[in-house]
Amino acid sequence: MVDDPVTNEATDNYEALIEFLYRAPIGLAEITAAGGIEMLNPKGAQLLMPLARNADLGNLFAVLDTVAPQLRQIALDYNRPAGVVCESLRIDLGSVACRGDIDVLSISLLKLDDGRMMAVLADATLEAAREQQKLSRRLNDAALTDTLTQMPNRAAVREQLQRLIDQRPADGRTDSAVLFLNCDRFKQINDALGHATGDEVLGMMAERLRATLRPGDRIGKRPGLQQMAARIGSDEFVVILDGLRRLDDLLAVARRVLDVLSAPYATELHLVCCSVSIGLVMTGQGSAEADVVLQDASIAMVEAKRAGGARFMVFDAGMRERAASRSDMETELRRAIAEAELFVVYQPVVGLTGSGDIDRCAGVEALVRWQHPQRGVVPPLEFVAIAEDCGLISALGDFVLETACRDFMRWHATLGDRTPRSLAVNLSRAQLAHPGWLQRMQEILQDTGMPPRCLQLEITESLAAQDEKIQQHLHALKALGLKLALDDFGTGYSSLACLHLLPVDTVKIDRSFVCQADTSLHHKVLIDATVRVAHSLGMSTVAEGIETAEQLAVVRALGCDKGQGYLFSRPLGTDALMRWLGEDA
Repeated sequence: MVDDPVTNEATDNYEALIEFLYRAPIGLAEITAAGGIEMLNPKGAQLLMPLARNADLGNLFAVLDTVAPQLRQIALDYNRPAGVVCESLRIDLGSVACRGDIDVLSISLLKLDDGRMMAVLADATLEAAREQQKLSRRLNDAALTDTLTQMPNRAAVREQLQRLIDQRPADGRTDSAVLFLNCDRFKQINDALGHATGDEVLGMMAERLRATLRPGDRIGKRPGLQQMAARIGSDEFVVILDGLRRLDDLLAVARRVLDVLSAPYATELHLVCCSVSIGLVMTGQGSAEADVVLQDASIAMVEAKRAGGARFMVFDAGMRERAASRSDMETELRRAIAEAELFVVYQPVVGLTGSGDIDRCAGVEALVRWQHPQRGVVPPLEFVAIAEDCGLISALGDFVLETACRDFMRWHATLGDRTPRSLAVNLSRAQLAHPGWLQRMQEILQDTGMPPRCLQLEITESLAAQDEKIQQHLHALKALGLKLALDDFGTGYSSLACLHLLPVDTVKIDRSFVCQADTSLHHKVLIDATVRVAHSLGMSTVAEGIETAEQLAVVRALGCDKGQGYLFSRPLGTDALMRWLGEDA
């Protein structure tokens, strides 16, 4: 009998296919629609046997029922004539006691026809581990990345800085440095223009910072030098430089960063000006702990901000002592507010009549004092700025306002015609910017019975000249019947040319002008011009800080309506003020 070559070739191909299926590094099983196993290669048996009860490999679904009970239903729900039923379904075998060396099993089902399916099985343990490692790296990267700017965050800065400190060269020829940056008026930008604009500014600031740090800033020649720019807080950025040879190298970088970041930012809707304050630390001069170095740089930044902002300052040990003192003062101030150690005194404001007499009942200004249990009376210069920095100024201001209004109404009931006609109280930015403060103002007026026409709120030039939102709040206060006064005029950002834009009733001429009114023609001319412009706008004027009869004579001659200063009286407690009001001029 002659062999049929076609038959022989088909036989060889079949045997080759069987050999391939037998030796395939993946598990293969041909099953019925109900899961009955009709063909299973050795790799498939090896993968399934640890899962089979009583070593029964008769039905795939039954074998996998304890680890993948959903597989049977997935196969039943697939209603197409043929195709992929499921692909690379991961089955976690971690809780299976007899799983062998496999932690993760992968299975794919392909429907061949109405009665047959092919199952592909594989050990996915290593693949799953690699994916988990990749995911962990991504999560770790995300944990070290600021989502808004895509810069490294505080955690990344701490890691990098600690690494540089630990690897500091033994020869001491080069050093690392930290620049701690904070925006000078970012809260005002958010309040006035919205958080979306604030985020735009931060994004542009990040881009400028990245572009500003050029490779030349790695001034040393040591291999592996590194630099980093990061965002570590709302409006706080940090720059880490490595390989600096001397402090002058750091100062040069700081000057460039300051100039670049202080240029205006063109957002989608606004041109925004936002300068920064920077604190500088050379790591070799301080602690070996990254957190302490960052804290020192932050302290230097706060010193730069307190000095006026838009500048940088190099950290020194004295700054840490001053910061600790301010922290102690903050703690004590919180206690003082809680335990009623604050009290209010009043400095008279007198009317300057044309006859040469003074009107003692023109008004008073409420001023806060602190009766410290150990230090005695603490002047406001020592704690008001701290109250502003730590967010207590609003509570402090409300205390003064409510106390003064109650005192005023008591005077009115006791003194009658000798009651001051006006009560002046300083208004802080925090109070004015608070969303519910206008309602709080109305409550104080109602609770105390204070006539709005008798209450004068005093604001600084910089506050009065602020954005549209602040202007709206000021007009809302005037709508209540209150008076507004511009305090310390001449020391802020306003000028006589824009005085008509400010919603105020009274201009208080700063003591720095008044104290030289009788000795400096320049200051005398400035007072004269201020009085003339204010009167032309229907505003009254108050000369602050009058201490001599000669100063009084000048401001009276120049037409100032009222005066205030030690020549008339120092700030007085309520009892002393009532006695002063009863005295003859």
